[in-house]
Amino acid sequence: MNLLLEVITQEPHFPVAATISLVVGFIAATTIGSIAWYNSKRPPGWEDKERPDVVPKVDK
Repeated sequence: MNLLLEVITQEPHFPVAATISLVVGFIAATTIGSIAWYNSKRPPGWEDKERPDVVPKVDK
């Protein structure tokens, strides 16, 4: 109970929480964007390249 009261009375750490949220969001967006890019039509020069093993095959 004392721990809960200490947490409530302490100053909020919004900048730390916002920074963590931004970092996690950036990593998620990069990962999802990479999977979408690898599953899309290949750009010029990349047509004959193999798909990396870590990228799942997405059927349309």
